[in-house]
Amino acid sequence: MFERFTKDARDVVKGAVEQAEGAGAGRVGAEHLLLALLDREGSRASFALSALGAGERRESVRTALREARRRAGLTQAETDALAGIGIDVSEIVARVEEVHGTGAMSGDRKGLGRRSGHRPFDRAAKDVLTGALRAATALRDRRIGDEHLLLALTTRPGVPAEVLADHGVTYESVTRVLYGEGEAKAG
Repeated sequence: MFERFTKDARDVVKGAVEQAEGAGAGRVGAEHLLLALLDREGSRASFALSALGAGERRESVRTALREARRRAGLTQAETDALAGIGIDVSEIVARVEEVHGTGAMSGDRKGLGRRSGHRPFDRAAKDVLTGALRAATALRDRRIGDEHLLLALTTRPGVPAEVLADHGVTYESVTRVLYGEGEAKAG
């Protein structure tokens, strides 16, 4: 599959590994792919993000991802659902961080002596890579570009899709910007 990736898409995957290393994460996740996409310039995905206003709100996207990581990766919808049955996630996070330090629920392993090197991709990241192939195929694109990674991030349930949607980036809006009204297909 990677032989079909464009240079931009490969750079996103490499950037995701760097994001995971920088965070001290043991695995590369979908959020690392999104963070790597936010760092891109001059690519189709960066054009779409800028056209949809997310380019100017990169820091807001990063902040939303950090907050979700502090909640152990729970989406806002999951947090709201738990609140509906009387579980206050922010209170749990505060108590855990009081005892174990800020970011204790994030799963990051900073300072635990993990050496730099190969980091496996978690299920969510693998699903995004597979989804990028599906997006390219559905759009009849021969190569998998970073725009297909962005499209895949918008369709896979979880924090990255929720954060993107909160910032006006959906499958429909990205396909409209990149392919025009008539070519937007369901993901």
